[in-house]
Amino acid sequence: MGESRLIQGRYRLHEVIGRGGMGEVWRATDEALGRGVAVKCLKPLGPQQDPQVLTVVRERFRREARVAAALQHRGITVVHDFGEYDGVLFLVMELLEGRNLSQLLAANAQHPLPVQDLVEIADQVADALAYTHRQGIVHRDLKPANIMRLRDGTVKICDFGIARLGADMGFTSRLTGTGIAMGTPHYMSPEQIGGGEIDHRSDLYSLGCVLYELATGVPPFDLGDSWAILIGHRDTVPSPPRAHRAELPDYFDRIVVDLLAKVPEERPADAGDLRRRIVSGRVSLSLPGGMLPGGPFPGAAVSGGTVVPGPGPAAPPVPLPAPAWLRGITGGHRPAEATTAPRPAAHDPAAAVLTTEWTTAATAPPEAPAPPRVAPSAELVAVLAGRYRAGMGLGRLGRWDEAESVHRSVATHRSAALGDDHPDTLASQYEVGFALARLDRPADALRVFDRVAAARARVLGEDHPDTLAARQERAYALGRLGRHPEAYEVYVTVLAARERTVGPDHPDTLRCRHNLAFTLARLGRLEESYRTAHEVAEARARLLGEDHPDTLVTRREVAYTLGRLGRGEEALVQYRAVAAARAAALGPDHPETLAARYETGVFLGRLGQAADALDVCRDLVAARTRAQGADGPETLRARHALAVNLGRLGRWPEALAESESVHADRDRVLGADHPDTLQSRREAAVALGRLGRWEEALASHRAIGAVRTRLLGPAHPDTVAALEDEAHCLERLGHHAEAAALLLRAATPPRP
Repeated sequence: MGESRLIQGRYRLHEVIGRGGMGEVWRATDEALGRGVAVKCLKPLGPQQDPQVLTVVRERFRREARVAAALQHRGITVVHDFGEYDGVLFLVMELLEGRNLSQLLAANAQHPLPVQDLVEIADQVADALAYTHRQGIVHRDLKPANIMRLRDGTVKICDFGIARLGADMGFTSRLTGTGIAMGTPHYMSPEQIGGGEIDHRSDLYSLGCVLYELATGVPPFDLGDSWAILIGHRDTVPSPPRAHRAELPDYFDRIVVDLLAKVPEERPADAGDLRRRIVSGRVSLSLPGGMLPGGPFPGAAVSGGTVVPGPGPAAPPVPLPAPAWLRGITGGHRPAEATTAPRPAAHDPAAAVLTTEWTTAATAPPEAPAPPRVAPSAELVAVLAGRYRAGMGLGRLGRWDEAESVHRSVATHRSAALGDDHPDTLASQYEVGFALARLDRPADALRVFDRVAAARARVLGEDHPDTLAARQERAYALGRLGRHPEAYEVYVTVLAARERTVGPDHPDTLRCRHNLAFTLARLGRLEESYRTAHEVAEARARLLGEDHPDTLVTRREVAYTLGRLGRGEEALVQYRAVAAARAAALGPDHPETLAARYETGVFLGRLGQAADALDVCRDLVAARTRAQGADGPETLRARHALAVNLGRLGRWPEALAESESVHADRDRVLGADHPDTLQSRREAAVALGRLGRWEEALASHRAIGAVRTRLLGPAHPDTVAALEDEAHCLERLGHHAEAAALLLRAATPPRP
């Protein structure tokens, strides 16, 4: 890249986060969309390289981009863009926040992962491989370093850099050369080593090696040199994983042994067959007696959300009773129509995901005894999973109304098919609550999170990460409703569980501590809030970087608390630093940059630097108008701040004109009784008083007091402030007795 930190005027590079044989990966920002991305850059080969080699490597990189960009699956890294800049090829991918499986093992001192984690990882990787293999794509380099586990438990396969299009053998052979083994020795299949025919079953062998290492702490052939490892793969039958770790379930041991068969024909037929074996094994293990009555449970979906274990050996599993969502399930016969995939709506994949029909078992007559729950078909489970993903996609686009509707529908159908307490049903209900919160319906969100948190605690356990996530969202909803003491109690409990299960520096722990700092400030415990926010900011800067969005959010909270503590100059320094960092990382007109600049302007005004504040506000009004339009809420907020600072400079006619204009626009856009509308009306009333127009000011303050009394109650601080404004006008008009009575009324709390 030379000295340039910006690619194609769009992707700003920040730091190298990974290196490999083909190049390096940078943490970057897509400045056009304001989102974090990962940019993979091909290493420059230099003029001393053979031009033919250079051509082959460049072609391979371009093929990686085309192959990866065509893959659309939850378990595959998303590719956004690719191209060439200054002679360097690059690939733009989603930025994954988590650790690869190699890092997980290293963090756990190479101790095996818990059985629950093993099975969850195996299931998700098998699902992703089934998808890629259906596209005719073979990964060819599956290994722990190429499998990421995100913070929410999602598992993703990365780096299809030497993936092969199975339908394009001639093209591949020109790139790789006949008989050249490509891959990593510890995880290579025998056919790769011998230069033989390679298909999807080679990936299954590599997955078997990965699962073997996760289950035992070492690869199946952990020998002294690469040649010995390769010969082991080709000629030696490895000892079963249970020979190293007796508590492994028998079905999991058999799966790994079958995956490591020397001959491809002796491995599972495909990744879909592998996944069915995983699901059947984990379900039968959960039922009393270890068997599912009536046969295996086909196509059951599983939910993520597992915990990265701390250092130390894995504890043997403790047998648990079957969860409520499994009791009474029977296999039943697969309906005849289930042999054919559901037909999507005509030529519309999105419609297929959102509207595909399915058939459920008929409801028994009221007088008949309830039949046992019939296992849902694999097609039904898959359709619901697809609609769930569609809802998630709508949320990522900010289309929360539509997302809430989709998730509510999926939750209803999952409840009917899987049961109220099934983890997938609860996952859909959780997303309903999340969407409601983003739609500014905290009371509705709270009711949903109450149910989900209680059910997850019952089904998954009090300290399960999914349970803690629901409880944390419940606390957030309580805070939005002004119930900060209750929110505080929940945050304290969740924080203790987070620190106990994943440690003090885990991102989820830091997020909870950040929310706790916010809540402490709203409770008036400002010194505690400042200390907590400062500690979180320091930890996030150390772990994520000074300019990471999470770090900046917490630094903004530090600034807010400093301002509340009367340490205005320190607060201003923090606000300016956040604004500058966001401008550099996201661009000057990004919404988060503008929010930080707004707060900087507010504090400049409070510190008596009204002229500087006025300049900031003028720039903000122009930027907000470009981004949102003249009637955007943030545009109107910036205009209100402009009016305030005009008043601070004594420019009262201009302040009055701007305040009245903003009040009229807010009345039209938000409604007459909206708090922002009332705020602008008050600012206009203040300007009227400053201009000696006390009768008009009195009428405005009196109207504001009446609305606030009706909406907020007579004891609310905003209502009391309105009454005091009204009394001040009465005094200036010489109505001293009336003013005194009004002040007494404001100071006297109403009888309960």
